Amino acid sequence: MDSAVVVRPPRHPAGPRRGGVGLAALATAAFVYVTAETLPVGLLPQLAAGLHVRPGAIGLLVTVYAAAAGFTAVPLTAWTSHRPRRQVVLAAVLLLALSQFVIALAPDYAVVAGARVVCAFAHGVFWSVLAPVAARLVGPERAGRATAVVFTGNSLALVLGTPLATALGQVMGWRAATAAVGVAAALSAIALRTALPPLPSDAPAGDLRARVVAIPAALRSRSLFAVCAVTVLVVIGHFTAYTYIAALTRRDAGLSGLALAMVLLAYGVAGVGGLGITGWATDRWPRLAAAGCAATLTLALAALSTISYGSAGLTVAAVVLWGAAFTAIPVALQSAVLRVAPQSADTASALYVVAFQIGIGGGALAGSILVDAGWLAGLPVVGMALAAAGTLVLLAARRAFPLRANRS
Repeated sequence: MDSAVVVRPPRHPAGPRRGGVGLAALATAAFVYVTAETLPVGLLPQLAAGLHVRPGAIGLLVTVYAAAAGFTAVPLTAWTSHRPRRQVVLAAVLLLALSQFVIALAPDYAVVAGARVVCAFAHGVFWSVLAPVAARLVGPERAGRATAVVFTGNSLALVLGTPLATALGQVMGWRAATAAVGVAAALSAIALRTALPPLPSDAPAGDLRARVVAIPAALRSRSLFAVCAVTVLVVIGHFTAYTYIAALTRRDAGLSGLALAMVLLAYGVAGVGGLGITGWATDRWPRLAAAGCAATLTLALAALSTISYGSAGLTVAAVVLWGAAFTAIPVALQSAVLRVAPQSADTASALYVVAFQIGIGGGALAGSILVDAGWLAGLPVVGMALAAAGTLVLLAARRAFPLRANRS
């Protein structure tokens, strides 16, 4: 039986001023987390040389990280559900800081891989509680905008965090860059400790069995299943093409070097710009916001697979549209999770995190298979088809994505 669509009021709402400061602190933590997660990509040659391994082994650090986060998000979130939310967020960010310091001092690849796995365990919990905590700070009627604020940290990490950390690694070495991310995580933990109220948990202490039983109960929600299905389809579609966005842009528009870097920067900037609009719209017209993002993503990938080939202007326009759509859609999806599972927001968010990780891994795998088969041109076609399928599922899931937000 489906959960109600009405989101219950937070039991311990923060004041407006503290709520805003808390959201900024959460956004900062998200910024550091995404920077740390993607840093091996930017410093792949340096890490491979410094640890005396093949480049493929460094790429495996990203894959193993995603897998570990996906497999442990639900059980670890259930295990920590009785702890105060500020305590859980702080612990996750402190583990991130610790892992970065261990990596900076690591004598070999095995220690680096172990530290990444430990960080991935905390990653799943952090992203599972992030949006529920943000919603509690401001109240359910502003959950979309709160989610958009904290997710700005994700986008800024891709636009600023990873490039800056990569540049630091080029100048001072990968150990210095990793240590700098650790310092940033430690400072973020201090900010969270200062900015967040205690936020006690509503889950009963000491009853782990009851918290574990809540997992299959959440899975039985058809509305939550629909949100996760949309997530898997759209994210696989996105990452099938996005993993090779540089190759696609070079093929379609002939851009390389600085010009290619500027296109990718425009992708990230467009994403930051789309977040605020989507958060505001999600709090009023959930279906319009979510369907608009998914349909725009479908349109952008359709353009890349048809009319943009050979045109630099159309390719850049499609990529910018793509960035705005995909960066914003997690706001609409995460807000839907909070709507359909108000009694178990953390567990439901953990399931959403798993769906997202499946999408990342599945998309990257599908893209690699198509590229190895010599069908680079097919990436946006497959991505468009999956995004369109996700849009159709979204439109059919009326309880998960109502026309208007219920303000009661």
